[in-house]
Amino acid sequence: MLNDYEKRIKAACAVVYDVARRTPLDAAPGLSEALNNEILLKREDLQPVFSFKLRGAYNRIAQLSEEEQARGVITASAGNHAQGVALAAQRRGIKAMIVMPKTTPRIKVQAVRKLGAEVVLHGNTYDDASAHARTLVEQTGAVYIHPYDDPDVIAGQATVAVELLEQHPERIDAVFIPVGGGGLIAGMAAWIKQHRPEIKVIGVEPDDAACLYVALEAGERITLPHIGIFADGVAVRQVGEEPFRVVRDLIDEVVLVSTDEICAAIMDIYDDTRAITEPAGALAVAGIKKYVAREGLQGACLVAVNSGANMNFDRLRHVAERAEIGEQREALLAVTIPERPGSFREFCKTIGERGITEFNYRYSDASEAHVFVGVQLNGSAEREELIAKLKGRDYPVVDMTDNEMAKIHVRYMVGGHSAAMVDHEQLYRFEFPERPGALLRFLKHMGQGWNISLFHYRNHGAAYGRVLVGIQVPPAEQGRFQAFLDEVGYPYWAEQDNPAYQLFLS
Repeated sequence: MLNDYEKRIKAACAVVYDVARRTPLDAAPGLSEALNNEILLKREDLQPVFSFKLRGAYNRIAQLSEEEQARGVITASAGNHAQGVALAAQRRGIKAMIVMPKTTPRIKVQAVRKLGAEVVLHGNTYDDASAHARTLVEQTGAVYIHPYDDPDVIAGQATVAVELLEQHPERIDAVFIPVGGGGLIAGMAAWIKQHRPEIKVIGVEPDDAACLYVALEAGERITLPHIGIFADGVAVRQVGEEPFRVVRDLIDEVVLVSTDEICAAIMDIYDDTRAITEPAGALAVAGIKKYVAREGLQGACLVAVNSGANMNFDRLRHVAERAEIGEQREALLAVTIPERPGSFREFCKTIGERGITEFNYRYSDASEAHVFVGVQLNGSAEREELIAKLKGRDYPVVDMTDNEMAKIHVRYMVGGHSAAMVDHEQLYRFEFPERPGALLRFLKHMGQGWNISLFHYRNHGAAYGRVLVGIQVPPAEQGRFQAFLDEVGYPYWAEQDNPAYQLFLS
């Protein structure tokens, strides 16, 4: 088997550079220091279509006969293979039709159309699109270009490994490779194990789309009933037949990572390279971090394949919010506090000088209130310490850090209309310099004379924090309250006439 792929891969090396570039193998100094290992990044995100996929697509299309080229090509893809096929077909003057899931990020759909291919959006997953593409092949007679289950595609992807070993002839302990259908890891494993068998080849999959992991566990390919689509580039229900045949006896293991761990890896890559990878592109780095933590590894040379960078800009908001949790640098807590003047400030004093990423509170009834708070931490141990401290002060606490519904939905739904009448409520928006402890200092300025009936704060990573506060100020206290506003020294805006407040909060 390896000898057969040796010939195919060498032949692919003579073809793929018509469209592909030899991508750099970059050091990741920040990751290396943090993990106490040498971390290197194989930068396939720097390809012309921002993904390794054009290597295999072009190698396969280059093998077509003139008669097959005249019939045109069809493929199914979540985006990166689609761009590879579209570019390859454009260079060869071949008609291309690409079937893509409706869930494919807009940036990938637009990129394919710009390369001159016809796009058909069908289904919600790669498997839906693949089934429809097969139907179109029967109807049109076009040649199907499989994204991973084809020896020529696999050989094209293997050129990543050829470059890697040429670029780093020194010791490499392990190479971490993202896995969707398995074409990339099959090609790279075939080359690495033939030429440097001492190097571990480790696949990385999302824990909600682990098709290779379950296949290796079962000893046969398994079709997953459901898969997550956050890492859309690897959202595949079943590993390819040919990739599984190749890798089952070659790779060393598969590491599974969570959405939060993927988001943290995207941030790590950005910190070292100022490049933003897509979720599938950051899988390998997430796998390295998990593997190093599990093994207690130090002083090793570990390579991650950054497989793609086709990220919709609007997804960055989600990535940024989940990255801190993935790094265990943020805890999300639901805390019940007594409803009385000054209790909110006392709660903030218990949290102390820790940075606050988010605060959501709305008056509910006369006895107690529920606060949803995000707190900056230095690891899971500090989270446990904080929870224990709060419980020691008799605050009921529920840890929401690993609660998916809370992270996706509840944190944005806290608040709303108060269940009880809130007398004399005034609504103000404040800005203050953002630094640890700034929120507590703001509350200390207020004193204990007025009850806080609404509070919302989110740290946006800016120089200034923004707080929305509802305060119950009886008419007789209005003069003293105005004096507070004048003395606090922060810019403020009265918002009780804002229609958003009147419709949704008052």
